[in-house]
Amino acid sequence: MPSHAHQPESKLHAVNLRMRTETRSLIDHAAMMLGRSRSDFVIEAARRAAEDAILDQTIIEVSRERYEQFLEMLDRPPQPNAKLRATMQAKPLWQQP
Repeated sequence: MPSHAHQPESKLHAVNLRMRTETRSLIDHAAMMLGRSRSDFVIEAARRAAEDAILDQTIIEVSRERYEQFLEMLDRPPQPNAKLRATMQAKPLWQQP
């Protein structure tokens, strides 16, 4: 299988997309806010989505012993955590006098 990692960046290929006017306007607006071109914005978003899809399918292999330890941890009831409880019960800064 050939590796694409060693291809020069100058080897570019055109991709034509059809999209609704509203979608194009939304993309244009977001790209403009970031100071990027529509093409750069769409390419980066598609690249991130592709990487996420691949990472979501990544298999992590562990020994049976480690997997059972992991399951035991998930099955344990949560331990009392005074700091977390205090944080969750604190009044938000914007509501304090």
